[in-house]
Amino acid sequence: MATIKVKFRPSAVNGKAGAVCYQLCHRQENKQITTSMRIFPHWWNPQKRELITTPDNATTVSAYRRQIEQDVHKLREIVRQLDATAQPYTLTDVVRLFQSDLASNGILEYLQKEILRLQDNNQYGTSRNYRRTLSSFSTFLKGTDVPLPAVDATLIGRYEKWLAQRNVRRNSSSFYMRILRAAYNKAVREKLTEQSYPFAQVYTGIAPTPKRAVSEETILQLQRLNLSGHPSLLLARDLFIFSYCTRGMAFVDMAYLKKSDIADGSITYYRHKTGQRLTLRIEPCIRSILERYLPARPDSPYIFPVITSADPEQAYRQYQTGLNYHNQKLKQLGALVSETLRLSSYTSRHSWATAARNHDIPLSVISAGMGHTSEKTTRIYLDSLNNTIIDDANRGILRDFNLTVSM
Repeated sequence: MATIKVKFRPSAVNGKAGAVCYQLCHRQENKQITTSMRIFPHWWNPQKRELITTPDNATTVSAYRRQIEQDVHKLREIVRQLDATAQPYTLTDVVRLFQSDLASNGILEYLQKEILRLQDNNQYGTSRNYRRTLSSFSTFLKGTDVPLPAVDATLIGRYEKWLAQRNVRRNSSSFYMRILRAAYNKAVREKLTEQSYPFAQVYTGIAPTPKRAVSEETILQLQRLNLSGHPSLLLARDLFIFSYCTRGMAFVDMAYLKKSDIADGSITYYRHKTGQRLTLRIEPCIRSILERYLPARPDSPYIFPVITSADPEQAYRQYQTGLNYHNQKLKQLGALVSETLRLSSYTSRHSWATAARNHDIPLSVISAGMGHTSEKTTRIYLDSLNNTIIDDANRGILRDFNLTVSM
């Protein structure tokens, strides 16, 4: 009888994730099946040959454990059936039958393959969203994969009801549905299943959320705070004000903003969320923040001290850590202004949009300035919209801030 062991194969590149493998042994023959599950060395216990749960990997490891259990069960069942025939067989036969079984394209297996593809393309944010969805949907299915043709309106309707029973917010439920729908539609395009429109009857929109904007006066108060003795709060405040002054630049775009993005008095960057290219004029209030950080790390390509690694995976983890830390410091920063002031990395973006609206700036200009490519009004006006109009609008909003810098 063939034996099956779960093993970890480290990456040949230092710092990269390795792969979970299944080692098969039979009559002095050895074969290895490499899975799409990617883990780091500290996620693996070599003595017990099992995954280790850490604070940052619990969701992924939980899904991987279920997948390993399913795969090992499949392999053992294949070996049992071959042994029952009393005919000689090789490990090539075992691997062929196992891979043929995987070709049935279960939805969980397909999601795992998509996660691996996204990671290989350095799309770590989207990969993380797929992992979250995989964990939720796998829990709903109790770890049992289902073929893609079985993903129908009834199953997806049950999943939506299951989420609601667990008090999952409507927007979170919609988030899972949109990820599943994207994966399912891709499988349809790959001709792995026929289109049956299983998401037609579930909610996939975005429900309104409470306003996060604060007034222009509040942001001026934040700008005027003396934080010279508190470097971590100073960085949080500067990033917040920089975001506001740059038409609501997202934290991820500030974290990845490079010195090479500055040229001829402007900043040009590509939004991580949409890939859209945005150019904005450097106003005095923006320049004062840049002058504080540009000389600080002469050997780093990045402007702000959030990312230090050149490795894409490590850089993404540093961005995530930086975002969490930034939001913690913003809470402390808000408390310095008012006990009731709640700040987050989104507040500056929403506040700029609200200020622009209060200055009677057309919605099309606001949308273009923030890079909202999905809005119909933006699509209508973007082609003919001169970037100077957006810069002039931003200068009007930042008049008081520029005066403060000039004092």
